[in-house]
Amino acid sequence: MLDMLTTKRTCSQIQSAPVINELRKITKRTSYFFFFFYFCFLNYIIMKIGVLKEEKVPADKRVPLTPKHCRILLDTYPNLELSVQSSDIRCFLDDMYLAEGINIVDDLSDCDVLIGVKEVPLESLIANKTYFYFSHTIKEQSYNRALLLKMLQLNISMVDYEVLRNNKGERLLGFGRYAGVVGAYNGFLTYGLKSGKYNLKAAHNCADRVEMEGEMSKIELLNEKIIVTGNGRVGNGVMEIMKKSNIRQVSKLDFLNKTFNEAVFVHLNFMDYNIKIDGSSFNQQEFFTNPELFKSSFMDYAIHANIFIAGHYYSSGSPYLFTREDAKSLDFNLLVVADISCDINGPVASTIRPSTIANPIYGYNKQSEQEVNFRTEDSIAVMAVDNLPCELPKDASEDFGDEMIDKILPSLLIGDDNQIIFNATICKDGDLTPNFEYLRSYIKAY
Repeated sequence: MLDMLTTKRTCSQIQSAPVINELRKITKRTSYFFFFFYFCFLNYIIMKIGVLKEEKVPADKRVPLTPKHCRILLDTYPNLELSVQSSDIRCFLDDMYLAEGINIVDDLSDCDVLIGVKEVPLESLIANKTYFYFSHTIKEQSYNRALLLKMLQLNISMVDYEVLRNNKGERLLGFGRYAGVVGAYNGFLTYGLKSGKYNLKAAHNCADRVEMEGEMSKIELLNEKIIVTGNGRVGNGVMEIMKKSNIRQVSKLDFLNKTFNEAVFVHLNFMDYNIKIDGSSFNQQEFFTNPELFKSSFMDYAIHANIFIAGHYYSSGSPYLFTREDAKSLDFNLLVVADISCDINGPVASTIRPSTIANPIYGYNKQSEQEVNFRTEDSIAVMAVDNLPCELPKDASEDFGDEMIDKILPSLLIGDDNQIIFNATICKDGDLTPNFEYLRSYIKAY
């Protein structure tokens, strides 16, 4: 399938303005009939893309392409046909796509490429197609082993959003930004309920991000100290909300040593809360290759803070930020942990399970290590929703689609010169691709 798509991309690329001009020059030396025939042949070769309805339970209202994104693509690529599978759950209604002149269909079997957001149910997979979605198989997730096996059996080419990267190895696509945006907001919502100082409307009950941010005017803080971690997509999303909050950012030194008559926050990266066990200077590359040589110094900050908004990336083997024993310390002052990263029983000790959009907060008793009502004394209020972008599906979809049409679809529709799509293809021609050969034992263990 990808070989066929390569041919179609090449044909589409031939129709770019510089090449058309070149063909016009050729007509001065060849017959107009040849040019006409050749041009019609190129226009005959098209690519058909289908936007899948989301079928995973619980329902996900997000889309990979909004109606406006679809219209932009059709106006930009003359050799593209695009259809959207009818759905009664997505945040953009069928009528919104129809208003942009987009085909709404029930059956996408005539499409070459099928794009969605979450995993496709096994019974809905169509043989010999190219799929784009989050497969959640690259970390050998046991619950999706059968999905990968089925795609191999059906000769499907699977392109996973999670491994679409540029030549620097940086991720090109994801919903991390909106996980950070909603997660930070939920942190403030949780603190309002825990402290009893104010009440915010849940993000999923807001029409959009504008309404959600309007709710932030209700936040009432005195002299609270807030820790923010993370510098990637999630961390950047968190920082957008921190700026909207008008809470002052202070230096690490001031956070540790000064008191304030206003709420403040500190933004930490992994080098700020990890130190060498032997006391020698921090070396970033050494931390990546030998994390066992390091220990956490996060408690230096936790004893001064009331709220922790966790947007960091955690790598297996790295030191935990704080342990269950750390939380039992009389100096431990955190009242709220908004754990956007949501690694269960991992680097943030109070995250003992994921929470849900409907019930986003639970309590962690620091002494018993058990779940309790989050309003009880000696408990940490934990917000650990693991599908945060779903709370603002329209905004998250618009952001995702912007990146899709800017960074990914040109490689599909024009040419994958940097092998962005090739390197993110997990399986093809009924087998794993070389980049994902490490999954061999994963599929054989089934």
